[in-house]
Amino acid sequence: MVHIGNKWDEVLADDFSADYYSRIRAFLKREYGTHTVYPDMYDIFNALKTTDYDSVNVVILGQDPYHGPGQAHGYAFSVKPGVAVPPSLSNIYKELHDETGMDIPESGCLLGWARQGVLLLNTALTVRAAMPNSHRDCGWSILTDSIIKKLNQRERPMVFMLWGANAKAKAPLISNKAHLVLTAAHPSPLSARNGFFGCGHFVKANEFLKVQGIQIDWSAV
Repeated sequence: MVHIGNKWDEVLADDFSADYYSRIRAFLKREYGTHTVYPDMYDIFNALKTTDYDSVNVVILGQDPYHGPGQAHGYAFSVKPGVAVPPSLSNIYKELHDETGMDIPESGCLLGWARQGVLLLNTALTVRAAMPNSHRDCGWSILTDSIIKKLNQRERPMVFMLWGANAKAKAPLISNKAHLVLTAAHPSPLSARNGFFGCGHFVKANEFLKVQGIQIDWSAV
C-alpha cells in the first residue's frame, strides 16, 4: 500500500485501494524491473508528501517527469539540487523576473515552493528514460484527475496554474468558483512566446491569496 504520511492517505484511500491502482502497481513493477524509469520509485509521491492536502495554496500542473538521468525527483518542473536548470524552468524564472524583478535563481530545485503550499503535480508520475509520455496511458491520469477533483472540493480557495494544452484540458475538473484558474501557453521554448511570457500568473496568484493572508515567496527555491 502507498503511505504518503499525511492527509493525502485519507483523501486518496479509495484510489489507492482501487483496481486501477493495482494495475498501475503491476505495470510499474515490470517497468522498474526491465527499464530505467524516472524518478526513483521512492520519489514518485514527493509532491504529495511535501504539500499536504490542507496546505495547498497553488497547483502547478506539469505533464510527466523529466526523462534524463539525475533530473526528476517527484516535483513538476523541478530538478534535483546541483542539476542544470532545464529550458522550461528557465523560462518560468524569466517570467518571474519580468513580473517581480526577482533575481533568477541558480538552483532548479523547487522544494522551497512545495514547502509553501505549491503542489507541483505532474499528470503522469513516472516516465521511461529518454521516452517522454511513455507512461501517459498506464493509469496515472485517473489518479491525478482524482487529486484535482479532491482539491476542487476543498472550501479554502487556491490557485490552479494550467500551462499548455495538456494542463488546460484539466480545467473542466475545476468547477468550484472559490478557486482561481489561470491558463497560459506552456513555458517550453517551443511555446513560451505564444502566451506564457507576460501571463502575470505569479503576481495574480499572490493577489488572489492575499485575502487569506498568504503570499508565496517565489524567490525561495
